[in-house]
Amino acid sequence: MSGPNPKSDSKPDKYDIRIDDLFMAPPGSVDPEECITAKYYVESPMGLKAAGIAIATEESIGTWTEISTTNEWIQSKLPAKLYRMEGDAESGIIYIAYPLALFDVETSGIANILSMVAGNLFGLSAIKNVRLLDVGFPKAVVDMYPGPRIGIDGVRMIVGTTKDRRPHVGTIVKPKVGLDPDQTAKVCYEAAIGGVDFIKDDETLVNQAFCPLESRVSKVMAALDRVKSETGRQVLFAVNVTASPANMVRMAETAIDNGCNCLMLDMVILGFPTVEWFLKEHDFKVPIHMHRAMHAAFTRNPRHGIAMLPLAKIARMLGCDQLHTGSGAGKMGGGEGISLELQEILAFLKGSWYGKKPTLPVASGGIHPGFVPANFRAFGKDFVINAGGGIHGHPLGTRAGATAMRQAIDACMLGIGIDEYSKDHKELAIAIQHWGEKKLKGD
Repeated sequence: MSGPNPKSDSKPDKYDIRIDDLFMAPPGSVDPEECITAKYYVESPMGLKAAGIAIATEESIGTWTEISTTNEWIQSKLPAKLYRMEGDAESGIIYIAYPLALFDVETSGIANILSMVAGNLFGLSAIKNVRLLDVGFPKAVVDMYPGPRIGIDGVRMIVGTTKDRRPHVGTIVKPKVGLDPDQTAKVCYEAAIGGVDFIKDDETLVNQAFCPLESRVSKVMAALDRVKSETGRQVLFAVNVTASPANMVRMAETAIDNGCNCLMLDMVILGFPTVEWFLKEHDFKVPIHMHRAMHAAFTRNPRHGIAMLPLAKIARMLGCDQLHTGSGAGKMGGGEGISLELQEILAFLKGSWYGKKPTLPVASGGIHPGFVPANFRAFGKDFVINAGGGIHGHPLGTRAGATAMRQAIDACMLGIGIDEYSKDHKELAIAIQHWGEKKLKGD
């Protein structure tokens, strides 16, 4: 087991404290405003208690053997504490509290936090599986970050949906890569005139030679200005500026100078410290759309890695206005019904949190009009439903695909089934005939 071993009675020491006393605490003694708490699922032949102590030890003051370099202050102020357990002998949930004195939030920030709550613990050989399920941040830590500067209401104000509070229809330019700026602008115009509220670059498109960012933004925003003059509707375009820090700033400035009204970051690929720096040091005064590409490398295994909920909390704290969460139904979502984890994520992103503005959830991945009712039931009204192929793959083209998505949303808002609504709405009828309607278990 990782961590200091109890010393024998033949070697008394004034710092000799039983491991249980050093790395355990009763639940009532943990003040959530004086520590960062973490919830883990663990599997270990050592049992929950020993596994929890091993994690608390490894991630705070311990090592694998006795050492002579500790002192009373270290042992009294810095140990992480296992304070709650739920489960059977070898698997279950544990809760660990990390005292704020452990952290360098002021300068190292989120990097230092993650090095403890999500650091070496995943490699402990005595623990078969461990998954970080949740992180609790006290007000003192949350207050050090800007949070969303625009938030749900701010995004709605830009788009013009403050009164009707309907879900936003979004799309991703498809094909993912390969279109030049003129072709991209044409696709964006067709989607916008068809009814979408939000358009984004694919996570793989940044500043490639076939579609340079400056030209792309200039031409797309000109197309969206045309849509506004023709319809009065404001459509957001999220420009992907994921790159090295210096290039991110340069590209973001270029995008803003060319009329960009939303910036997109691939938050996991960038790493949270880069996102932290970018959003703390720069306020571009447009919504920040965060994509979670690469997350499934460590979130997909339900027994090991990191769940999406901690990522959602960090994203909102750092300043995310819109966040991909997975869908209630689609190729990135389940077909059995909305998961408990997704429910927790949605409740957190939309809920109150130390005065921070809420973040608008984004459902995306394999969505078409037939998936709209299931996602509407899962997400409620405050979300973006993103369809790429489900718009551009419509038999009548992008404009009709966007219209069909909007018609499906309208049906949900009116409380009418999309089959019934499609009788008087050609684009939706063709989409349902082409793809069908997908229902969750229990619908």
